[in-house]
Amino acid sequence: MVERKRRMKLFGTDGIRGKANHYPMTGEIAFEVGRAAAYVLRKQHGRNQILIGKDTRLSGYMLESALTSGICSMGMNVVLVGPMPTPGIAFVTRSLRVDAGVVISASHNLFNDNGIKFFSSDGFKLPDSTEAEIEKAVFSKKLEKIRPEGAEIGKAHRVDDAAGRYIEYVKSTFPRGMTLEGIKVVIDCGNGSAYKITPFVLSELGADVIAINDKPDGININANCGTTHPEDMQRAVLEYRADIGIAHDGDADRTILCDEKGEIVDGDKIMAICAMDMKKNGMLKANTVVTTVMSNIGFEIYLNKSGIEVVRTKVGDRYVVEEMIRRKSNLGGEQSGHVIFLDLNTTGDGPITALQILSIMCRREKTLSELASFIPIYPQILLNVAVQKPRDIDEFPPIVSAIRKAEKRLDSGRILVRPSGTEPKIRVMVEGDNMDTISAIAEEIAEVIKSNMT
Repeated sequence: MVERKRRMKLFGTDGIRGKANHYPMTGEIAFEVGRAAAYVLRKQHGRNQILIGKDTRLSGYMLESALTSGICSMGMNVVLVGPMPTPGIAFVTRSLRVDAGVVISASHNLFNDNGIKFFSSDGFKLPDSTEAEIEKAVFSKKLEKIRPEGAEIGKAHRVDDAAGRYIEYVKSTFPRGMTLEGIKVVIDCGNGSAYKITPFVLSELGADVIAINDKPDGININANCGTTHPEDMQRAVLEYRADIGIAHDGDADRTILCDEKGEIVDGDKIMAICAMDMKKNGMLKANTVVTTVMSNIGFEIYLNKSGIEVVRTKVGDRYVVEEMIRRKSNLGGEQSGHVIFLDLNTTGDGPITALQILSIMCRREKTLSELASFIPIYPQILLNVAVQKPRDIDEFPPIVSAIRKAEKRLDSGRILVRPSGTEPKIRVMVEGDNMDTISAIAEEIAEVIKSNMT
């Protein structure tokens, strides 16, 4: 039975997310979400299968079992693939032709959080309408009366070769006949779901691989490592004199790079490098890159000068994908490292992103620092203010007033303040041509938020 918080909204911008073993990330809610998803999807597809994968965090066992039980109790079967990157789940969902895929992950968050997100049978995230139908079914009581019996109850089984299928597919996106021999790579696995996959792919393609943070224990996922803390990667690149550093987040749908000098190459620069290469080779569809409001203005200016249109969406890779489909473009992503090659996968794919950059380095015989050096980046500050419950800033006149006053102090640049879609935080981004000025403005706005929302 769902507890008193029955009427709270479950789905956010990236599925359901929260602190593990607290509402809504409890075994009870996961069970009811499994029942509701099976009910909705069975109406759409008939009796078949839902695939479940997860990252390496401890609470994944609890949620996986609860979801499986809920789905089977409604007469659908479950395919379990264990720890696997989110893009791998999207790929295998299509490859195995199941009705939906489920990822149990809180992405870049620490181990005490977890989340549940769904992919449709075509590997794209479920549309809002289907999520709303699942949510409605969870909050209603009608499912309590639906109890398949006997042979109508679903069953679960494990697929052992799912990771192998994904590995072979990722390798196939690297140019045939090209090798990574002679390239030294540091890969920071973030103690997440790609801890075996990306090092194996790189080694298979001939690279000299130094893997770090590749020993997950259930609680060390994203802990001072991976895309949100790339310092280990930077140090290792310099220590081992590597050609490139690659960092994933916990579910490996993000990649942040480090050049041979130890300098970070973020999602904006990755997209810019790939966009220029794809345009040169006639592969950039619609001559467009889709990104979010968080991408640096320097990235946009650089691509515009090369005749490439930059289209912005609100934050969230699902919105980027939706706009890419609408515009029939094939490259998009976020500054945070979600990079989407829509010709290759339906979501951000960390291992594939890394291989695309490595292939450009090999073909053009250039270092990563040389490829990234032409892309101007305006100074940018991002602060996260912890709050009880993220709310729209328009509800707080003092915050709106502080932002408007601050905007008048910027000769060039912009201010973006928004509630996080995945954490109880308000994100403050200030961009301009003077670091001291934007730092002061960001701190001032953060203080006003703390005074009014915490």
